[in-house]
Amino acid sequence: MQGKYDLLTPQRCCLMIVDPQERLMAAIYKAERVVRHARLLIHCAKTLEIPILATTQYKKGLGPFVPELEELLSDVPCIDKIEFNGFANPAVSNMMNSLPKTVDTILLTGAEAHICIFQTALGALQAGYQPWIAADAVSSRKKRNATLAINRMQSLGLTVGPTEMAVYELLHKAGSPAFKAMLPHLK
Repeated sequence: MQGKYDLLTPQRCCLMIVDPQERLMAAIYKAERVVRHARLLIHCAKTLEIPILATTQYKKGLGPFVPELEELLSDVPCIDKIEFNGFANPAVSNMMNSLPKTVDTILLTGAEAHICIFQTALGALQAGYQPWIAADAVSSRKKRNATLAINRMQSLGLTVGPTEMAVYELLHKAGSPAFKAMLPHLK
């Protein structure tokens, strides 16, 4: 298991995109920021061949992913769930069990910070993973709920940081082919 003070490495990570759906994101505080940072994380994961898993929350009611993410996620396994904690869903658990055994960290992005992100982060922890919450890539309908969720996750000792921090930790150094591939997305 990754130590709390280790830098992120691609071999140890899985990116989980949680419920960035049209009807939900229409009501999310700073939704465009969440989507922009989710896109950056998806590009990074694809560049570094990090496994990606996406979820929708009751797709029949909340609709598909926002268009800005739909195309990027077209080749990504997506599980529709009704559980707020993604890890409580059997299909998500099965997908997690199929990941390489080196994966011990779950990068989280999506909505809502105080509901599905928070509960999925705790579910990841209980399943033996280290959750890493991209603070500027999560939000809630109300700013206060997002802020309180981030504060609670930090107070519980979960890792919270900005998207760019995660991306640069994963890239490790400038000048590499991966860094060059990511440059257009980092501007």
